[in-house]
Amino acid sequence: MKRLMKLKKAKTIIILLIIIALAIILLITKNTSTNKINQNNTISEPEIIPDREVILEITPNATYGELMKQASTTPEIANSIFDASQEIYDLSKIRVGRELKLIYDKDTNIFKKLIYQIDTEEELHVNLQGDATWQAEIKKIEYEIRIKTSAGTIESSLYETGLEQNLDEVVIIELADVFQWTIDFAMNIRTGDYFKFIYEERYLDGEYVMPGDILVAKFINDGREYKAYYLDRAQLDENNSVGGYYNENGESMQKIFLKAPVSYKYISSGFTTGLRYVQAFDVSTKHRAIDYAAPYGTPIKAVGDGTVVHASWNGGYGNFISIRHNSTYTTNYAHLSKYAVSYGQKVVQGQTIGYVGSTGFSTGPHVHYEMVKHGTKINPQTEDFPSTDGVAEEDQEAFNKIIEKYKEQL
Repeated sequence: MKRLMKLKKAKTIIILLIIIALAIILLITKNTSTNKINQNNTISEPEIIPDREVILEITPNATYGELMKQASTTPEIANSIFDASQEIYDLSKIRVGRELKLIYDKDTNIFKKLIYQIDTEEELHVNLQGDATWQAEIKKIEYEIRIKTSAGTIESSLYETGLEQNLDEVVIIELADVFQWTIDFAMNIRTGDYFKFIYEERYLDGEYVMPGDILVAKFINDGREYKAYYLDRAQLDENNSVGGYYNENGESMQKIFLKAPVSYKYISSGFTTGLRYVQAFDVSTKHRAIDYAAPYGTPIKAVGDGTVVHASWNGGYGNFISIRHNSTYTTNYAHLSKYAVSYGQKVVQGQTIGYVGSTGFSTGPHVHYEMVKHGTKINPQTEDFPSTDGVAEEDQEAFNKIIEKYKEQL
């Protein structure tokens, strides 16, 4: 009896072991099948094929028509794209160094889109429509924006200090431009001057392209601190997208005149009310002007908006330009090598109006710069010029909120 019970018990244990073994085998088989299915699914996923792109580089003397012909585009299609774009961009004005991007459908190989980068901010897109016509639009370039901070102490110049910190030379120039109405970077920079600024870097497809806006900047020049905050007017008024720089009080950093009309080496002659002896010509003359020495051909800029009222030879002044800015101020530029503007032309601040030379009563390449106020020549280096429009009083509170976060970072 006992032996029979032992046999039954052993049989039961064997059956349980068999059941457990079968369950394990089934589980392993199921997982293996699932893995195979997953592997098969992965393998069977269709490859994503992008549209075909053809890049046409714009070389010197190349035209839109020639480039489209080079891409084997029919004259009818090329003309249709040109006509569709005419109202928003003239494709006859494509610029050397840029490119036309032609996109062909991945399935049909039909030419369906043309893209041209107009400038650093916008692209022209011309798309094929369902009715075989073409439609053009301007699109803003969507950069990836990364915020960067840079600071440094100047040993020789802002430019050299920036390069030592591996800054893009474009952003170094932009920093100088922010303060160009208050700091003379050619003459007034001192060893030990300090700067700090927060700015954007722009990327496309993960690659650095160029710097964007400087958002806020601080510059300490000869112990005096200057701060500038960037404000896109659209932040206050959606109908106004003009950006500019302002101090903490909302006053514009931009003065009505630049500090100097040219990037110069040194001042060869300052403003004097008495007689000045010129040995080369053995004469004594008054010199109610500033002479900025600069290499022959250096661009000369209009220090402010205005109208050209004189652009021709003027005796001892040589090639001479005079700009009337308003009922109070006129500026004169003498000894030019050549002109970039003509009589009656409207100019804006910073626009190139001519080039440094040594024409007329001159002993070397420089620009003789005069400022006239109410008919009297004055010293532009001592005149306190007003700023352009600042933040309106009703927008001051909103402006303060915008710049608050940057104050802490500076």
